[in-house]
Amino acid sequence: MGRVSGKVAIVTGGALGMGRAHAEALAREGASIVIADLNAEAGSATVKELEQSGAKAMFVPLDVASEESWTKAVDAVVTRFGHIDILVNNAGIYLSGTTESTTLDVWEKTFAVNVRGVFLGSKTVIPHMRRAGAGSIVNVCSNWGIVAFPDAAAYVASKGAVRLLTKATASEVAKDNIRVNSVHPSLTATAMTADIIANDPETTRKLVGPSLLGRPARAEEVANAVLFLASDEASFMTGSEMAVDGGYTAV
Repeated sequence: MGRVSGKVAIVTGGALGMGRAHAEALAREGASIVIADLNAEAGSATVKELEQSGAKAMFVPLDVASEESWTKAVDAVVTRFGHIDILVNNAGIYLSGTTESTTLDVWEKTFAVNVRGVFLGSKTVIPHMRRAGAGSIVNVCSNWGIVAFPDAAAYVASKGAVRLLTKATASEVAKDNIRVNSVHPSLTATAMTADIIANDPETTRKLVGPSLLGRPARAEEVANAVLFLASDEASFMTGSEMAVDGGYTAV
């Protein structure tokens, strides 16, 4: 216990699914948690449960694609907790489509959330981490940010962008004792994927793909990697990519 004790962690898209799992893992290890999400009802419910478990937590409304929304959210966090130590850029969307069939609207929506959101989050939080003397940014990417998948052109491109944005940002802020790493999960069992996994074995098989372990990840398995990178245990890791994909990208 206490692997991130005393630290303040912002988790975007933390109200549900994988983001909630990240928040719970960080809270169990002593962090104060900020659930930053558009879903106020689910976000507030998650905060209540975290507080009932003994954690300090707050909800802030956040549109990750909006610079103004980021500024307001971060100001609220600093007002409440005084500092920011961890940022988990988890919020993301997936809209299918090939390069030929993807509309410009789908492309821009995907990049607004998946790439602009990571850029704005890092840009807004870094000055506060610099003043605190240290920080850890964990960008939740995808195995499809390392290898491609058909009918996912915008998503694959956006996650590839996040993968290299992670490295670029890491190269810029290492001197400030701020680490920036990415996590690359494959298909993960959450409430959002439960119906596919339970009722569509053919689609599940395609999504599991060449995974050596042959199954979806559990949300807590991805959260364990996020927790490690957020903690001081990963003090010599920056600009790295951690595949939590059951061996999907190994062969």
